[in-house]
Amino acid sequence: EGPRGILSAPWSCSPALVLARSAPRGSPGANARPLSLPRCSVDNRVTRVAWLNRSSILYAGNDKWCLDPRVVLLANTKTQYSIQIQDVDVYDEGPYTCSVQTDNHPKTSRVHLIVQVSPKITEISSDISINEGGNVSLTCIATGRPDPTITWRHISPKAVGFVSEDEYLEITGITREQSGEYECSASNDVAAPVVQRVKVTVNYPPYISDAKSTGVPVGQKGVLQCEASAVPSAQFQWFKDDKRLAEGQKGLKVENEAFFSRLTFFNVSEQDYGNYTCVASNQLGNTNASMILYGEVQHGRGFAP
Repeated sequence: EGPRGILSAPWSCSPALVLARSAPRGSPGANARPLSLPRCSVDNRVTRVAWLNRSSILYAGNDKWCLDPRVVLLANTKTQYSIQIQDVDVYDEGPYTCSVQTDNHPKTSRVHLIVQVSPKITEISSDISINEGGNVSLTCIATGRPDPTITWRHISPKAVGFVSEDEYLEITGITREQSGEYECSASNDVAAPVVQRVKVTVNYPPYISDAKSTGVPVGQKGVLQCEASAVPSAQFQWFKDDKRLAEGQKGLKVENEAFFSRLTFFNVSEQDYGNYTCVASNQLGNTNASMILYGEVQHGRGFAP
């Protein structure tokens, strides 16, 4: 899509290069402020004046020759002849000529208009979920004049500094540390860079990071806890020997959260002592860890059940 803006043209009688900066059509701030350009100065010796775009006459004196409603006459006085182009588009780029007739000697002055367009991201990859070890391809397409520079960077507490200066970001054998948000930035110095983000979720099987045995005296409250990281989050189960422990079992409470499970004994008895196994599983696999609830006398010396 083209840019939008307002180009004011008092023009100069000497050649000039003019830059018009505009936002992409349909974007916020699309109506830019008028751009004042060098005047086309005239004097009382001038008998005829005209503005041309390439070979097409825009205005001849006070008479409008073009059909474009965006082109308007601003001034036709003894000292100045100027026009204005509203909602500047990339198609307006090119040479503009002020032609004057003085004492039967025609003179012309040319200005070349270059339209610059702020960057706009037109296409970007959707959020993606992939298993660890897979390959990821992210795409970010942007338009602008001049062509914008596109960069990718990893936005994550565990970021490993992955950066790409290209429309395409390729990650081979992705790891869990490379999960998170990836930010695409498009910039061309016409306006502030535009950024969009893509979330990359890396799935991996559970890994139990903490499972410790605990000593508790008879009659006291005891807790065994099992911590596991996994994506998607792990589902937990508890076993004593080969018997699964269920929520609501007398004297026990099982609390399952996203990254840990807690087994609580409200009133520990001799029968509660023994070996317990925590099993963490998701769609990609499972793992387990064993821990012991053992007896402990009040002054701190423990004994095996």
